[in-house]
Amino acid sequence: MTGVEGKIIAITGASSGIGEAAAVELAARGAAVVLGARRADRLESLAGRIREAGGRAEVVEMDVARRADAEKLVDTAVERFGRLDVLVGNAGMARTSPVRDLDVDGWDAMIDVNVRGVLHGIAAALPVFAAQGRGHLVTTVSTSGLKIVPNQAVYAGTKNAVRTILEALRQESTDGTLRTTSISPGYVRTELVDDVEDPQIRAQMQQSMADFGIDPAAVARAIAFAIEQPDDVEIGDLTIRPTIQG
Repeated sequence: MTGVEGKIIAITGASSGIGEAAAVELAARGAAVVLGARRADRLESLAGRIREAGGRAEVVEMDVARRADAEKLVDTAVERFGRLDVLVGNAGMARTSPVRDLDVDGWDAMIDVNVRGVLHGIAAALPVFAAQGRGHLVTTVSTSGLKIVPNQAVYAGTKNAVRTILEALRQESTDGTLRTTSISPGYVRTELVDDVEDPQIRAQMQQSMADFGIDPAAVARAIAFAIEQPDDVEIGDLTIRPTIQG
């Protein structure tokens, strides 16, 4: 199944940033999108815009940290459209600080969303993909896992854990029925760092995003590129960042 048109695509973290941009981009290319996030009001607004433009969209209020919610997202896609072709695992959070600050609650939250949340999506989608004989996991990782810097130890660790999981899953799935893609964005103008508790670190990161962060639509196009390939072509890893990011 080549291209994006006609595919059924579920997206987590779809209420803002990269997830929202991906929903708009993929729906404009003819996909039916199932939008998952905690902020239902934003999802409804986004779905309304997609439908007004002639696209197809469904909304699922969900939290990826809850396994049942991930199952609900996948089930909604199958019940509404008969199948699920792609799961875009985009939900994520960042709580950056020096390890010595011992932000254990922040560590737990990142593990719940960034790691368990991805695993919950995989667990929900794989049985559907197996029954269909094909499927595609596209997961947002981060350049933070490629270039390790201070204050991002645990955040980068969660992203590299996901990178490892996806690579192992890829090697377990070389029968041609499952594709996996890791998307590693650099600085993108999103709300990701708004949860950083340290006001100085948060301000620095927000300023960096404002100064040279790229538009989320750029990442959305990269996601679409991976999805639109023929079934026998797998885009395993894509890194997309500002040209001036060090």
